[in-house]
Amino acid sequence: MIERVYRQVDKAQRFSEIIVATDDERIAGVVRGFGGHVIMTARHHRSGTDRIWEVVDNSDFDAIINIQGDEPLISEKLIQSVYDKLDSALHDVVTAAYFNSKFDEFISPHVVKVVFNNTMEALYFSRSPIPNFNGSKDEFEGFYQHIGIYGYLRGAIEKFVQFSPSSLELSERLEQLRFVQNHIPVVVVESHYKSFGVDTPEDIYVIEQLLKEGK
Repeated sequence: MIERVYRQVDKAQRFSEIIVATDDERIAGVVRGFGGHVIMTARHHRSGTDRIWEVVDNSDFDAIINIQGDEPLISEKLIQSVYDKLDSALHDVVTAAYFNSKFDEFISPHVVKVVFNNTMEALYFSRSPIPNFNGSKDEFEGFYQHIGIYGYLRGAIEKFVQFSPSSLELSERLEQLRFVQNHIPVVVVESHYKSFGVDTPEDIYVIEQLLKEGK
């Protein structure tokens, strides 16, 4: 799975360097095995963004795209869109969302939802159904599903690690809420490419089937 994510990132052809940051020697061994670049980090990090700062703090990178290692079907076109939005230098933090019309996924705590304002700045992320829907399942039209990709300017990550984990972040178990709760705008790029993250063991079989079908 981690190799597939790495290859999708490489397809985007945008990056000066691709790094896998991990505290797990098993993951590191796999990455070294396929010729990827891995950096071992401390075990105490509470979030991926905290882990990334350990790498960035010892580098001269001025911007970073964080792609989750459990997103094996992430589109290189989506990665390019997030990169290009961040590259405009108009936004400190950029992420992505996909319009999803499946009610079962709307009510699933494994699927993260996002709502945003008219300028595409995120208002909230949640594992609960948002916005609230009181109609019947047949009347349901859809929601925006968050995709696990983030673009940051260096200064935004530096601010992030200086803040304590926020109450909303801890409640939802969603690190991006630390930005929202501390008044750092998170701009959402709308994606036409749905990503299938691996949140449960059963998700692996779904992804394997999609790959077999060429989807």
